[in-house]
Amino acid sequence: MTTPRQNTIAQAGEMEGVGLHTGGGIRLRLLPAPVNTGIVFRRVDLDGAPEVPAHVSHVVSTDRGTVLGVGEAKVHTVEHLLSAVVGHGIDNLVVEMDGAEPPAGDGSAKPFFEALARCGVQEQDAPARVIVVSESFSLTKGQADYVVAPADSYRVSTTIDFDHPLVGRQFGSFRVSADAYGDELAPARTFCFEHEVEAMRERGLAQGGTLDTAVVLTADGIAGGAELRFADEFVRHKTLDIVGDLALVGARIHGHVVAERPGHQGNVALAKELVARAEKKALSRPILNIEQILQYLPHRYPFLLVDRVVEYEERKRIVGIKNVTINEPFFVGHFPGRPIMPGVLIIEAMAQVGGLLMLDAIDNPEDKVVYFMSLDNVKWRRPVTPGDQIRFEIEVLQIRGTTCRMKGVGTVDGHVVAEAEMMARVVIG
Repeated sequence: MTTPRQNTIAQAGEMEGVGLHTGGGIRLRLLPAPVNTGIVFRRVDLDGAPEVPAHVSHVVSTDRGTVLGVGEAKVHTVEHLLSAVVGHGIDNLVVEMDGAEPPAGDGSAKPFFEALARCGVQEQDAPARVIVVSESFSLTKGQADYVVAPADSYRVSTTIDFDHPLVGRQFGSFRVSADAYGDELAPARTFCFEHEVEAMRERGLAQGGTLDTAVVLTADGIAGGAELRFADEFVRHKTLDIVGDLALVGARIHGHVVAERPGHQGNVALAKELVARAEKKALSRPILNIEQILQYLPHRYPFLLVDRVVEYEERKRIVGIKNVTINEPFFVGHFPGRPIMPGVLIIEAMAQVGGLLMLDAIDNPEDKVVYFMSLDNVKWRRPVTPGDQIRFEIEVLQIRGTTCRMKGVGTVDGHVVAEAEMMARVVIG
């Protein structure tokens, strides 16, 4: 159950500039954030400083860039900043802005990547959320085609095809990691065609665009005589955009994304698909099955009362399942004419789920045993009978060393059947 740790930045940072599409001056602050915050944009120029989480559920436009919005608060062209955040492996960050769009910089993710590098990366005491691609799937959105496959790390392979002598058909495959991103993807600049500029400005876009904020392609060259940073800078930038848009899944990605003719609309559709598949997988597959539970808990028949673990957040919460059948040995003598699960065994099952949460936070759990020290505020709400499935959700209230105080709630079909507060300690077995 161990996973990588979450990261934030070690200290605050600042940037200033002009938005690529809005053309407005902008001052941006990068701030450390607590665990499980995610990436959040805060519009300090608006009343109440509303926050816009960087999540695919808040995408409101993909027209020449990805726009997020909650109510009246919007944040434009977030993909370059988010791409740099992924490049550093940062999970939690608050981005304060006194305008609607991050600075354009030079049209790449490099200014953001370097600003985050100056802030430093700080590991946090919580597991990172990771979407692990376990089976291949494909998706088509407009002209964009995607295939996503299992892989040992996060990799993006991109193919683009433009009718221009400097572009043509380009392919690139890049590992998305802190040691590779800064050199291979961050410097790649956004690009457009000269004949598109006037039409974009008529639609209110590219108001802050200049030859210093993008590579502008003429019929047979580059406007202003600019030089490319890579021979395949165009496909690198499209890959940079994919990384930024897929950051909107709200988790790290462990898989191989293969994209043909990608765009923001397709990238966002893929992000939604990844989120949907992750949610479905979380509901259908246990974190721990019974064979794994037997490796953690010393209990055996007839006193092992946990069948599987379906949700888990290290040092925070756990959800376990107990299936109650008529074959339970306690039904023989407990209300034999009207079988009801003993209340003390419901609490015992709850405690065993809590014990799994404690053991996984301790090194070498096979050498440790959890002993419960106290129970408080125990309440039984409804009887549990054969055929019921009890869902135990245990939440950590406080951890000090090897001692933990937890609150547990057991439900059947959404109805609370029991609840209790528990104090337990891990000792050498």
